[in-house]
Amino acid sequence: MTLQGSDKEGIYFISDLHFGLQGREEELLKYEKLERLFALVKADGRSLYMLGDIFDYWMEFRHVIPKEFSRLICLISDLAGSGIEVTYVAGNHDFHLGTFFESELGLKTMYGLNSFEYAGRTFLFAHGDGLGEGDLGYKLFARFVRNRFNLGLLTAFHADLAIALMKRLSYLSRHHKPVDIPKESNRLLNFAESIAADREFDYFVCGHNHSQGVYPLRDGASRYINLGTWIDGSYPYGVFMHDSFHLKEL
Repeated sequence: MTLQGSDKEGIYFISDLHFGLQGREEELLKYEKLERLFALVKADGRSLYMLGDIFDYWMEFRHVIPKEFSRLICLISDLAGSGIEVTYVAGNHDFHLGTFFESELGLKTMYGLNSFEYAGRTFLFAHGDGLGEGDLGYKLFARFVRNRFNLGLLTAFHADLAIALMKRLSYLSRHHKPVDIPKESNRLLNFAESIAADREFDYFVCGHNHSQGVYPLRDGASRYINLGTWIDGSYPYGVFMHDSFHLKEL
């Protein structure tokens, strides 16, 4: 995929905002920061990549939208309606995006590892869940919760009950911890190294493990970029502009 059709240069990335997780004050501050970011994107951006766990949980119903997220949905809709191309990659908390974001908001929705080319650079991007070796427990969990039959059962419940179950699944996903925490922190970096050994790319951009940073890979030409999270009092985002990629804070 090659990006086309805009005079604006900035390509923005966010991940792991986890709206719906924290207390009222923390959530309001996240909204304030998100509005500031979207203003920046509108001013000089051409596209925004939301790399999963934007919501702490998401459940699509046929006729119902969870009211807790109405403000967030309106902000995303306004951004997409302003002409910004918005791509939403499912994470392990918003693990099944359904059709609402595409049909009603005009977003592109994706799963797993994807890529695009822009300004002579190749970008690989993903949330990060399920990539690399190990963590079989999570991979089985993800297969279970993304199963169409199980999703159908959830949507057959009353919305209040289904959302309560979704919150419980979100809790289980968050508190699934590998025995070797340092190994888990390096799993995505090691995965990026393995990809770099087989194909050329410039940037591997992800989230998931909340380990913010930019790391050169062993091939000397590629970079691994983790976008961090918005739940610990910092508000990071990534932007590619003027032929370079930067992690910044709001």
